[in-house]
Amino acid sequence: MAKIVVKNTDVVVISINNADYISLTDIAKFKTDDTSAIIGNWMRNRNTIEFLGIWETLYNPNFKPLEFEGFRKDAGLNAFTMSPLKWINSTVAVGFIVKSGRYGGTFAHKDIAFKFASWISVEFELYIVKEFQRLKEEEQKLLGWSAKRELAKINYHIHTDAIKQNLIPQELLPAQT
Repeated sequence: MAKIVVKNTDVVVISINNADYISLTDIAKFKTDDTSAIIGNWMRNRNTIEFLGIWETLYNPNFKPLEFEGFRKDAGLNAFTMSPLKWINSTVAVGFIVKSGRYGGTFAHKDIAFKFASWISVEFELYIVKEFQRLKEEEQKLLGWSAKRELAKINYHIHTDAIKQNLIPQELLPAQT
């Protein structure tokens, strides 16, 4: 779990199955304290439902397109309501993760989270993308250092084994080597 700070707002980023999920709850805090209402309002939008349906179709082989079509037909109507949990349960969506408890909230795949951030504020979206990219660059630097360290360790074993096999005469006793 990592945390980025965007416009004085802490935003949690988690990694699940090598995919990054960003807290929509934290993004919504930029505008209001009633985060579930603002997420629900965003999900009522017809363009949002179409985006989510296309995203799930591309990345989720278990996605239920018939349920999505029903939501797409009703999206934007006054009586239409949607929540991340309803979306997940109805369509077997993988783009959202809803956690309850102290460190809970609504998390969305980075693609979806950036779309939500642009709905909140275009300026906020630009800053969150910038901070997310900075976080990923830092992670890559740490990985690079770790990879170099592992390579040095492997090379050490290769070198010492080669010296033992090729440079040390066979007739020497172990104590002499």
